[in-house]
Parts: sequence; C-alpha cells; structure tokens
Amino acid sequence: MLAVAQVDYIRHEVNQKGEKYDSVAKRMGIDPRTVTKYANKEEFEARQPQKRKARIMDPVKPILDKWIKEDLKKKKKNHRTAKKMHEQLVNFHSFEGSDRSVRDYVSKRKKELVDYQKEAALPLESIQGTAQVDFGTAPFKYQSEVTDLPYLVMSFPYSNTFYFQVYPSENTECLLEGLQQMFHHMGGVPATMRFDNLSSAVKKIRSKGNRDLTETFELYPRD
Repeated sequence: MLAVAQVDYIRHEVNQKGEKYDSVAKRMGIDPRTVTKYANKEEFEARQPQKRKARIMDPVKPILDKWIKEDLKKKKKNHRTAKKMHEQLVNFHSFEGSDRSVRDYVSKRKKELVDYQKEAALPLESIQGTAQVDFGTAPFKYQSEVTDLPYLVMSFPYSNTFYFQVYPSENTECLLEGLQQMFHHMGGVPATMRFDNLSSAVKKIRSKGNRDLTETFELYPRD
C-alpha cells in the first residue's frame, strides 16, 4: 500500500497535470497498474473524504448545470468538453477540484438531463400563429475572432421558420428588446407564444404549472 504523499502525488500528476500513467509509474519506480488504480480512485480514506469532495464540487454544480443545458441546445460539435469546463472553472471561478471530478459530474448530469428531456417531451401540435421563444448560445465571428454569444430565437413550428437576434447577454432587457425588434420586423405579434422557462422571464416555477415572472417582464405591455 502506498503512503498518503505518494497517492497525492499520483493524483496531482495524472488528474491535474495530465501526465500519462506510464510516465508517473516510471518516475516513481512502481507498476503502472498501481498508478492507474490510485489516480482513478474516487476518494482516498486518509485524505479525501466524501464531505471534502462535496464541499469543492457543490459551489460549481449550478455553473456546470447551466453550461450543460446550454450545450444541449447546440449541435454536438459545438459542445464544451468536460476538460474545457474544468479549465474555465479553474481560470474564472478559482476552482480547486480535479479534472476527473468535473468529468464524472458532467457525464452523470448529461445523462440525467437527456433522460429527463426524453420523459418530459410531449408532441406539440403545430398551430398556425403560435411561436416559441428561447435563448441559445453559439459561436459567432466578431472582429476576426470567434466567440460564444447568446442569441434570442423566435420559431414558428407551423411554418418551420424563425427569427433570431444576437445579444451580449441573456437577460430580461435583451429579451424584451429582441421581442420588440422581431415584432417590428414582422409587422405584428403572434397569437400565442410559448417561453421555455427563460430565467429572464420566469423567476420561479411553482406547483401545478404556475410561474412567478420577473418584475420587468411582468410589466411588459402585452396589448
């Protein structure tokens, strides 16, 4: 059995620095299978209790959930990898957890969200004059650089057409501005609009399908 310091070294070299199992094993003079075992071990009794792991992951779970949900609306080739998510957490959110912890959580949550969407999905009847409104994120080229930006899309399932506007942020102000621009361009307002529980419009989801709307959206004129 390896000492605590040796296990910590293996986990750091493999999970944090991305070193290969064989390289670490050769450096330590041990069997590569031993390196593989400890690098992939979810917790080490002496130093890695489950509570510590939860304290590290819990604050970033809402961030990861948001990224995963955004990616599920994009084409698969535009999805962030778990490695990319880990890098963004480290660089912008002072995350101290391992790459493997992020990979495990992302893999688990993606499966849960996909399964939930399949169960919750109901065939919607395409009715003329009905629009669906949602925000998405996609890569756009701006000043010779490709960057991810949010966009507001209003689609019409009956005619299989849509309008969209690109914005710097996904907030209530951009939502209302986008709706006004689209209404002006169309020269009218759809008879019915469905909103996909947008955080810029819906503040809280209650029982029996009731919704608490954001104050700005609640005050938006609908006539």
